[in-house]
Amino acid sequence: MYFNYNDTETKYLKSKCKKLSCVIDQIGHIEREVDKDLFSAVVHHIVGQQISTKALITVWKRFEENLKVINADNIINFGIENLQLLGISFRKAEYIMDFACKVKNGEFDLESIRTKSDEESIKALSSLKGIGVWTAEMLLLFCLERKNIFSYDDLAIQRGIRMVYHHKKITKPLFEKYRKRFSPYCSIASLYFWEVAAGKIEGMKDYAPAKN
Repeated sequence: MYFNYNDTETKYLKSKCKKLSCVIDQIGHIEREVDKDLFSAVVHHIVGQQISTKALITVWKRFEENLKVINADNIINFGIENLQLLGISFRKAEYIMDFACKVKNGEFDLESIRTKSDEESIKALSSLKGIGVWTAEMLLLFCLERKNIFSYDDLAIQRGIRMVYHHKKITKPLFEKYRKRFSPYCSIASLYFWEVAAGKIEGMKDYAPAKN
């Protein structure tokens, strides 16, 4: 399952910016996978913090093989020690168990996130142990498919913006200028800046000053 967008969003973005329009034309439609299971997505993001993509794939496969279904009951029954044996730190296991217990006992209403505004959802999700603002933003984008997410804390998005617009540095006020330009479809713009940052357009370079 991929992030859902179409010509409505891309035509709007292209009308707002000639440079981004060229990027969209060169890259074409982007297929980025989404995880519609919000509980599983939260656990997946906690597991993936500060490890490589390859390591995450390996560890997550163990989660799926041992837990079958990633939900609160199965996490609680499995226990913290067994979670660690799947290849995560004690702290991550604690975060996951805390999340599962809060969902199970009703302290955290996970499903209510689906009906909250972006700002309210980010505030609620980032109140969980192990979930920061960036992770909450990624959950909104890649699980709930919210269309106006633009994360200042995402270094790849900043890199993509530098490459497209030849900036040496992305300040918060400059970033907010682009947020205003691309709203209400910042998520789709984000997809394209990620592709640019990954080197999908030959000849584009990062204009950030070289570090000594």
